[in-house]
Amino acid sequence: MNYNFKEIESRWRKYWADNEVYKVSNDEEKPKFYVLDMFPYPSGAGLHVGHPLGYIASDIYSRYKRQKGFNVLHPQGYDSFGLPAEQYAIQTGQHPEKTTKENIARYRDQLDKIGFSFDWSREIRTSNTEYYKWTQWIFIQLFHSWYNKESNKAEDISDLVKIFEQTGNANVQAVCDDDVETFSAQEWNSFSEEEKQRILLKYRLTYLAETEVNWCPALGTVLANDEVINGLSERGGHPVIRKKMTQWSMRITAYAERLLQGLDTIDWSESIKESQRNWIGKSQGAMVAFRVLTPESSTAKEENSVIRVFTTRPDTIFGVTYLTLAPEHELVLQITTDEQKQAVLNYIESTAKRSERDRMADTKTISGVFTGAYAIHPFTEQPIPIWIGDYVLAGYGTGAVMAVPAGDERDYAFAKHFAGAKGMPEIINIFDKDISESAYTEKGGFKLQNSEFLNGMDYKAATEKILSELEKLGAGERKTNYRLRDAVFSRQRYWGEPFPIYYVNGLPQTIDEQYLPIALPEVEKYLPTEDGQPPLGNATTWAWDTQNNKVVDNTLIDHKNVFLLELNTMPGWAGSSWYWLRYMDAHNNKDFVSVQALNYWQDVDLYIGGREHATGHLLYSRFWNKFLKDKGFIKVEEPFKKLINQGMIQGRSNFVYRINGTNTFVSLGLKDGYETTPLHVDVNIVSNDVLDIEKFRAWRPEFADAQFVLEGDKYVCGYAVEKMSKSMYNVVNPDDIVERYGADTLRMYEMFLGPLEQSKPWDTNGIDGVHRFFRKLWSLFYQGDNFVVTDEAPTAEALKSVHKLIKKVTADIENFSFNTSVSAFMICVNELTALKCQSKEVLSLLVTTLSPFAPHIAEELWHALGNTATVCDAPWAVHNEEYLKESSVNYTISFNGKARYNLEFAVDADNAEIEKTVLNHPSSEKWLEGKAPKKVIIVPKKIVNVVV
Repeated sequence: MNYNFKEIESRWRKYWADNEVYKVSNDEEKPKFYVLDMFPYPSGAGLHVGHPLGYIASDIYSRYKRQKGFNVLHPQGYDSFGLPAEQYAIQTGQHPEKTTKENIARYRDQLDKIGFSFDWSREIRTSNTEYYKWTQWIFIQLFHSWYNKESNKAEDISDLVKIFEQTGNANVQAVCDDDVETFSAQEWNSFSEEEKQRILLKYRLTYLAETEVNWCPALGTVLANDEVINGLSERGGHPVIRKKMTQWSMRITAYAERLLQGLDTIDWSESIKESQRNWIGKSQGAMVAFRVLTPESSTAKEENSVIRVFTTRPDTIFGVTYLTLAPEHELVLQITTDEQKQAVLNYIESTAKRSERDRMADTKTISGVFTGAYAIHPFTEQPIPIWIGDYVLAGYGTGAVMAVPAGDERDYAFAKHFAGAKGMPEIINIFDKDISESAYTEKGGFKLQNSEFLNGMDYKAATEKILSELEKLGAGERKTNYRLRDAVFSRQRYWGEPFPIYYVNGLPQTIDEQYLPIALPEVEKYLPTEDGQPPLGNATTWAWDTQNNKVVDNTLIDHKNVFLLELNTMPGWAGSSWYWLRYMDAHNNKDFVSVQALNYWQDVDLYIGGREHATGHLLYSRFWNKFLKDKGFIKVEEPFKKLINQGMIQGRSNFVYRINGTNTFVSLGLKDGYETTPLHVDVNIVSNDVLDIEKFRAWRPEFADAQFVLEGDKYVCGYAVEKMSKSMYNVVNPDDIVERYGADTLRMYEMFLGPLEQSKPWDTNGIDGVHRFFRKLWSLFYQGDNFVVTDEAPTAEALKSVHKLIKKVTADIENFSFNTSVSAFMICVNELTALKCQSKEVLSLLVTTLSPFAPHIAEELWHALGNTATVCDAPWAVHNEEYLKESSVNYTISFNGKARYNLEFAVDADNAEIEKTVLNHPSSEKWLEGKAPKKVIIVPKKIVNVVV
């Protein structure tokens, strides 16, 4: 009976599905363990061999924990809203839902073929109404909440209203917009309902605000920073500009400190934690107010003529030489003089074409424009020129920096670049050690120590003194600042979650929870409307009837009972910011998750996914989780206890070498004799770097008549390790590997490639070795058609081999060192083969230990051994140290330091016995040469050295 992996894998996949082997109940009799894979987006391209890497690792761990007696939740679903499906709809006219379902069907088929233990009964899709009903529900909870700094958590907005009614807002400690004005209880109670709603919008955890965004005209939508590369959209390569738009935002900044502190409580890699710490960007210092010296030719008003700057080095305030504002700063056009206006407008326009990411990354280019305006130094009352520069971002801090060339190289480079220009004091090289202090204070551009009351103080004392003086002058205050900004939550797209919002007199109103979901309407066109509205502006039935509580035709809008619904949709991260919770209770129509399910599963014990989500999904997920805990909906503060980032599997590209000016290709070893051009070739028509010439000729029409200069009878290709990409023809489809070698071989080989968390190249050339391992394993059980396993008592050597394996694999799985486990399996099978082991006891242990890695062949052999239940529930074996104890030790016998032969001794042999045996051994006569040894040195359990 041969190892027919196709028949075996097909049979057991059907068995697992028919018997719902992977279906999980909330069995409170067992300890829980929740394993989660990062939410996949179902692209039309399907999976390549790099995608399953993390899934295989999580599957091994899930199966292992199940065998250890845990009730394991290992679910899967799809992050199925998103821009790619919408762009495809625009190009082809196909509804995004149709293409998304087709892509999901392909993904599901590919995943099933690899034998994952997913509980598909809990499958979720973010684009299904029964799922995004609860995404809309969470949005409503956020809208009706505010963040109380005193209690340090989110609370209901109705509680804030009660405070306003009783005492006004003067003593309210809330995270809110900066421009909230103080009012008394009497004033609040006298406000109109509309005015109250406008004020509350400044406190809500999700709110409307005018925000600088990455706007892509060609795609008709706002893009996140990570969707913009070098000023172009990641998808399509279209130009992206900075633009102010009224957007929904999430007040994630309210949770900045908790997000920071929570990192100390979770088992994540230090690199991911550091990425989040840097993104949150906590710093302590002072908020300094610089009063603008309003020029007659500007439009600045007195109440707006203060520039606020956050600095971590208030002690350098006497070195301030100029201020730089972000080009988008709200005061720029107000303070700019007529003389400088055109230059400023031109600079703003050019800056709008650069993404924030490009501006942050560009440390070499120096550009800026003088506004013509000046600010007043709070201490010296001397005028300070105000410039704009694109290295300052409106969304970071206050969008303004105080430049101290004496202490900052970038400030100095900027000042030196514009030296001699109007509005820039003369600066000399203050970083030159040969320039004396008096030399540059005499230049008048800035002052270092000429600050009188700071002389002689160290950094800490000077900082404290400056802070105190600023507070006395009313020109500043102590401040803890975060780089983290509120998250824009609107997208001008069709294929996303609709907001449960309608507008009355321009103010947002939430739809009552009982009428959710608000389903995405049908539209004829997926592009923005002609007047620039989002695609939902094309919907003809997209109005809310407040009397009948349903979506109705737009022609019924009367602004009394029927109102227009929100035209934007939610971003891709909306549905992925809580999906792990829905898996706990995927089909509950009454609650987003039941209390029972939450109490049992609580949080994710192990999360495996890519590090590219460090400051996006992982941060937003933690934010939503903390909010839901604040409101009492869930029990735990952090969603993911342990996070592992799998590395990337890179492509192994192959090349053919075309002789220039011909359609003739020369083999790798002969190419140096010709002038050639290397061309990428499809790796799927190459085997062990040898090209299949006929398949190459059939690959593309231009190669149909290709000629070849061969090495012997082979055409050998070149190779290189590159990113797996269609353009490099190095994408390997896992379906092809499964078809040729089997899913178990694919699973084991992906783990064998190298450590899980490191990137490594895919090399199909090495997969044959893993496949031979399975055939060798099979031969331990079958000789031809005969099943050769017996009930014979196992030998000590066989027990030692398998228990050594159990110990090794158990430790490896716990440490996620799956690559070394594969080596251990190979060694064990080789040892058992050499021992001609046919013991059922030993081979049963081998099968149960192999099961998490290669479940199909393990299930087949487990049943062949006479078991009727699935191997998935076979108890995990515990190694016995008694079997691993050595009974003898091999000593190297040396004479005068040179190894001559080896001898076995009992483990408990004493030195006298060892010395006597060595000296009397026949092999020693030659090296003793009849002489008495001067000394015998024994290194226990290693070496005996005879000095003659």
